[in-house]
Amino acid sequence: MTKLTLGTHPFLLGFEQLERLVERTAKSGNDGYPPYNIEQTSETSYRITLAVAGFCEADLSITVEDNQLVVRGRQGEDDQNRIFLHRGIAARQFQRSFVLADGVDVGEAAMENGLLHIDLSRHVPDNIVKTIKIRKESR
Repeated sequence: MTKLTLGTHPFLLGFEQLERLVERTAKSGNDGYPPYNIEQTSETSYRITLAVAGFCEADLSITVEDNQLVVRGRQGEDDQNRIFLHRGIAARQFQRSFVLADGVDVGEAAMENGLLHIDLSRHVPDNIVKTIKIRKESR
């Protein structure tokens, strides 16, 4: 008996990349930092919110790489002259990745009260039903 995977099932044509995306997402190894929310703000838009307390805009970078939204944070080394009796606020670098579907575009990003908001929008095709004409083969 042969095991069929998602990308090789005969009724799912052209979905090979979906299986690779699922594997890549599973391997991303996000450790839960920083925490985030994903909300749907309308039928075709979303918002990702990351809790980035202690980071300023200059410490963060947002890029889209191969249909993947990547948010990186790295704080400067300004702790050299400080003596901490307790350090409970994380000041480590991070990388958080989100796989984007085809047709999802990254809009603007904004910082507010230690939260980084990233707006996304999805393009919905106008005409979903498409009629295909049958060409007559000439012999």
